[in-house]
Amino acid sequence: VQLQASGGGFVQAGDSLRLSCTDPRRTFSNNGVGWFRQASGKEREFVAAISWRGSTEQYADSVKGRFTISRDSAKSTVYLQMNSLKPEDTAVYYCAAALGPVAATSRDRYRYWGQGTLVTVSS
Repeated sequence: VQLQASGGGFVQAGDSLRLSCTDPRRTFSNNGVGWFRQASGKEREFVAAISWRGSTEQYADSVKGRFTISRDSAKSTVYLQMNSLKPEDTAVYYCAAALGPVAATSRDRYRYWGQGTLVTVSS
């Protein structure tokens, strides 16, 4: 596994969680990284992305103002800070490395996927 996602858990509505996506071999230091999520019975959807330098961020409308993506190049880790969580945020969250350096929003721009981490938000 080249990308390792972690940080999921069970929380109450309004709580916060921080997900981490680690690239221990530094394989994707020059790639954009994105977070996607897949709720039960639904398609995998884009959540957030960050460019390789961290200078550009993209967010799905559903998470704007609540989620923040960031990256620590020294630690080869991309974070997804999730605040004001809602029950509809419940899903398995996946991180992925883009084919290039940009913060891509389309799933077909991502080839390298980590395993998912489950986030459950209770009302």
